[in-house]
Amino acid sequence: MKRLIAGVVLGVGLAATAHGAGDPAAGEQNAAVCTSCHGQGGGKPIMGSYPKLTGLGERYLYDQLVAIKEGDRAIPEMTGLLDSMSDQDLQDLAAYFDDQEMVVNQADPDLASQGEALFRGGNMASGVPACSGCHSPNGNGNAPGGYPAIGGQNAEYLAAQLKAYRSGERAGTSNAQIMVDVATELTDAEIEAVASYISGLE
Repeated sequence: MKRLIAGVVLGVGLAATAHGAGDPAAGEQNAAVCTSCHGQGGGKPIMGSYPKLTGLGERYLYDQLVAIKEGDRAIPEMTGLLDSMSDQDLQDLAAYFDDQEMVVNQADPDLASQGEALFRGGNMASGVPACSGCHSPNGNGNAPGGYPAIGGQNAEYLAAQLKAYRSGERAGTSNAQIMVDVATELTDAEIEAVASYISGLE
């Protein structure tokens, strides 16, 4: 599995270029509908189960918006919200949110050691690769490859997404199969620890 993941990462990294087609100023005009759940600028969600949208990477954000609009990624709270938006509108939204600064959380100190070990070194015994391999050592992601910046993201949201990948509930979006393969080998305790650690990365 590690060889497969490494190959996919290398292939995507070599073939991809940064999306960069959106206009942040235009995106701000369409972002008002997002504030009721994700907060002003997308960085202060009303609940920990909602993601921060700030600085995730323009290509990743665009891919997710397209997947949500087309029904490939089901998010009940967003049903119909993107229906009237054009492809350019989605590109502009992605550019706007990527342009905003991530506000970092505080990791649980009791989970920090285990979480850091998983993030930086994976779990060789169960075949889990290091998160840092795709998402960078500081959690800043790989924008050209479409791998999101995850440092500072809400731990509750991260844990829920890892469990969704593990169950196969989230499996139809860009780079999803890599995450399904990784999350399948994670225990609940490992998910809690690594999600908490990532939430405190900056």
